Amino acid sequence: MDTDTSRRTVLAAAGGLAAAGALSGTARAQSGGHGTGGAMRRPVKEHFGTLEDGTAVERWTLAHGGTRLGVLSFGGAVQTLEVPDRRGRRANISLSFDTLDAYVAHGDHFGALIGRYGNRIADGRFTLDGTTHQLPQNDGEHSLHGGPNGFDRRVWDIEPFEKRSGVGLTLRYTSADGEAGYPGELAVRVDYTLTPRGHFRIDYEATTTKPTVVNLTNHTYFNLAGEGSGDVYDHELRLAAGRYTPVDETLIPTGELARVAGSPFDFRRAKPLGKDLREAHQQILYGRGIDHNYVLDKGATRSPQPFVTVREPSSGRVMRIATTEPGVQLYSGNFLDGTGVGPSGRTYRQGDGFCLETQHFPDSPNQPDFPSTVLRPGETYRTTTVHAFSTR
Repeated sequence: MDTDTSRRTVLAAAGGLAAAGALSGTARAQSGGHGTGGAMRRPVKEHFGTLEDGTAVERWTLAHGGTRLGVLSFGGAVQTLEVPDRRGRRANISLSFDTLDAYVAHGDHFGALIGRYGNRIADGRFTLDGTTHQLPQNDGEHSLHGGPNGFDRRVWDIEPFEKRSGVGLTLRYTSADGEAGYPGELAVRVDYTLTPRGHFRIDYEATTTKPTVVNLTNHTYFNLAGEGSGDVYDHELRLAAGRYTPVDETLIPTGELARVAGSPFDFRRAKPLGKDLREAHQQILYGRGIDHNYVLDKGATRSPQPFVTVREPSSGRVMRIATTEPGVQLYSGNFLDGTGVGPSGRTYRQGDGFCLETQHFPDSPNQPDFPSTVLRPGETYRTTTVHAFSTR
């Protein structure tokens, strides 16, 4: 597959809702459950907790089109994402915590916005325009998800909005020049929108004062049977990607774009997520499961295009995702270790949730053949990802 690496794919413009509407079978307004049905609920703010430095953390809740969303200002985290099953019964399908202390204590990025750079950068170092920049090394010798104090550990400013396109929240954070070793002051805006059809749409936007690298994403752990319901290995996944980026033993891409055919990474036809996770494939051994970037067949696009369908058999819930991004990190929850306890009162163990982190590729600043993640003054970084829900 041609990844079109010569394009400035990081500048792909966010498209309208028309492409998201191409996701067939999306959730309609429904009654039952907790009683709100598909009616719009304006964003409501409440106090969630206080950090040690005295900073207040807020929780916002909103609903539209049969979907409910709860968001924290700490990390911009998706705390709850409630959708109905085939019988109209609602459940929170995102792994989360009930207290701020739990979010602070755990480093698994539950539901959080990730930046400045989602995924790994080798040796915590990259060179741009002849200057080498050193980043925090928080994943062995490498930098992961912006370092130990990335965007997932910051308190975001949040403002609600209501538009014809839906109801939502605008989250803002300004990353200072030199923060975590990255050059340039980066002004970031992220819109979380619930549309009239119940789509959950995320629009990312950023500008910089100096040349820098940017790769933003969201790190929600999904379990379509409901958080705390057990592992996700029976979720049926169909992913339109014929290639992926193999990694070395430290999970840094080798630079190869390998074919998924004949490997445990092939989801071009729907199969259970856990079907091949016990195979003695070297890449599975490196990741203790799947923790790999997929090269989407569609490439980078100006409007969100569908690339994945996930179905949970017992509840009948179906999630379809569309994005403008050229890649997605599929993570099968391999490092969840049972130390986190969700609102259900059950611990989160290996495989109790999965992530689909839409993105540019890991370590792109050090991989010249990967799509560029460079952002320069006068340019605007824009990407969009849309989650649509239905039942079957």
